[in-house]
Amino acid sequence: MSANHMRFIARTVLVKDNQLDVAYRTLDRILRVDKVLELHRQRMYYEKPFQKRRRLSYERCKRIYDNSMNQKIEFLMRKNRPDPWLR
Repeated sequence: MSANHMRFIARTVLVKDNQLDVAYRTLDRILRVDKVLELHRQRMYYEKPFQKRRRLSYERCKRIYDNSMNQKIEFLMRKNRPDPWLR
């Protein structure tokens, strides 16, 4: 099977007992995780090179910030850490 065919199968949702709402939510979640709609909206219009550099720089900075914040939150949520205010 080709890669395109596998992507198609991965985005196929079966409707059971005419439950269209459940199938639509499932498909919507699959497309959101794969960022299909986001990429489509992004490519609808031409993106100038300076706008692309600015967007990529922003995404890079946001990714670094989010990773740092997640590490800090994980550290604070740990149970077995020494009390910093112990006297």
